[in-house]
Amino acid sequence: MIELIPLLMFAAVCAALMFGYPVAFTLGGTALLAAGLGIVTGIFDPELLRAFPDRLYGIMQNGTLMAVPLFVLMGVMLERARIAEELLVNLAKVFSGVRAGMAVSVVVVGALLAASTGIVGATVVTMGLMSLPTMLNRGYSPKLATGTICATGTLGQIIPPSIALVLLGDTLSNAYQQAQLNAGIFNPQPVSVGDLFVGAIVPGLLLVLAYILYLLFVARHEPADDGEAESVDYFQTIKSLVPPIALMLLVLGSIISGAATPTEAAAVGALGAGILAYSRGALSWARAGEVGQSTLQVTAMVFAILIGASLFSLVFRGYHGEDMVTGLFQSLPGGVVGATLLVMVVIFLLGFILDFIEITFVVVPIVGPVLLAMGVDPVWLGIMIALNLQTSFLTPPFGFALFYLRGVAPVEVATGAIYRGVMPFIAIQLLVMCVLAMWPALATWLPGLMQS
Repeated sequence: MIELIPLLMFAAVCAALMFGYPVAFTLGGTALLAAGLGIVTGIFDPELLRAFPDRLYGIMQNGTLMAVPLFVLMGVMLERARIAEELLVNLAKVFSGVRAGMAVSVVVVGALLAASTGIVGATVVTMGLMSLPTMLNRGYSPKLATGTICATGTLGQIIPPSIALVLLGDTLSNAYQQAQLNAGIFNPQPVSVGDLFVGAIVPGLLLVLAYILYLLFVARHEPADDGEAESVDYFQTIKSLVPPIALMLLVLGSIISGAATPTEAAAVGALGAGILAYSRGALSWARAGEVGQSTLQVTAMVFAILIGASLFSLVFRGYHGEDMVTGLFQSLPGGVVGATLLVMVVIFLLGFILDFIEITFVVVPIVGPVLLAMGVDPVWLGIMIALNLQTSFLTPPFGFALFYLRGVAPVEVATGAIYRGVMPFIAIQLLVMCVLAMWPALATWLPGLMQS
């Protein structure tokens, strides 16, 4: 019976979340309830809970996690600067007269926003308000239009700088060091967020290319009218492209070159976004207060979940849940391939009911050390998990991108059309994951090149 307690804890968390209970309190409450029952019945050592304050202190001292509020601040600031609107208008003219030109413009603008902000909700809402009515008026089916916008909005999960990659980098670094210590390596090497950023560049661009190729293929059968080719003001187009690209190069370039840590680069990006918003007249004192409040809300939510997940993983390990997972993986046919495939399937299925933050803080610390101890490359594993987590924003019924778009889509667009629209893009993401599984160098080559 004791061996089943870790599974019961996990099942209890999933059930409570499906009933709508807050994630942070669900994780912490489940852990405390399991620990309390174990202490009363004498099957859980209460001394283990003394490690929890040390864990909280470690979170407070974690310099990498300081990048989270800074990247959130940068994203919210750029959203207020209304860069996306200008980008979409100018790129739509560039692609006018081309089949699926409007849809391709949405993907390109979404990729640039992902590389500048990394906030899924802001991108989906912005693109939904600006491009969805136009796409519908031009004859795009609600399914294709909504699917394109939802999928494009999730690119912020994989294209750096990404908050998901920051959180994954910190979690995987801890898991990798733990795996090395368990193997008797007492000078463990960390996994840097910068490595994940660099490793995500090629897969991220590959995903964007796959989206565009799919849209061009579907356009042959889509009765959409993207209009006649329009006169393009190339100066205005370049002018709208320069700010987000310059900010992206500033942030990523400083990390890749080693001139700045991800946290330092995030601070520079936040400052640059503030200057850009102010120069465009989009940053008043009232608007700055709104930006600060939005940043505080998102940051508080992330760290509250992290604290709850830390307590959950502590109690989970106290019931020897990690040993149970290790034994399960080692008994699977196919060795490391079978274990990795199982983890990816589990994460994909959990994406139907859990957000990427819960999966990152709860599932990855449990399975990460086991897979890394089996010889899986940490950068490749991080990118695979990031791509997998990206689908959690698209998979019905709880995909957040679906909720964001449903909130701004016209009433005549059926929810079922949104659900059907994202299915091909989910298939594309799974296909890219298969390509990455067959050719791991797509994720590991560039980080290795930068280190050499």
